[in-house]
Amino acid sequence: MNALKCTGIFAASGLLLLATSGCGSPNDRSDVRSPAKQSSEADNTERNAEGGATALDQGGSEADRTVTQQIRQAIMDESDFSVNAKNVKIITRDGKVTLRGPVKAADERSRIEAIAERIAGAGNVNNQLELETSRN
Repeated sequence: MNALKCTGIFAASGLLLLATSGCGSPNDRSDVRSPAKQSSEADNTERNAEGGATALDQGGSEADRTVTQQIRQAIMDESDFSVNAKNVKIITRDGKVTLRGPVKAADERSRIEAIAERIAGAGNVNNQLELETSRN
């Protein structure tokens, strides 16, 4: 009976430890791994810190949200795009679109830009997409 009580106490304390391990202030980023430790090349958090448009720069107007949504849908409809290409950042503000993130090939880069220009209009797209090989 004592062994059973001890097991229950250890299990309960383990759950408590798990439940409290994520506590901290919302601004505490001490648990964020550096890009060198990331398992995926798709994470370009460090690049966002260098400047340039991020998701926080997305315009709040209905028109900006619609343009971003239409570009994202058109990209997702392309069955031969890589996972990274389908996950590029699309930021629209005042009708101007910024594309950011890594893509697998130059062809993907140019096709994504063409999709964005078709939807947002020529001259309204800032293509900052990078080839994965250029990031290594």
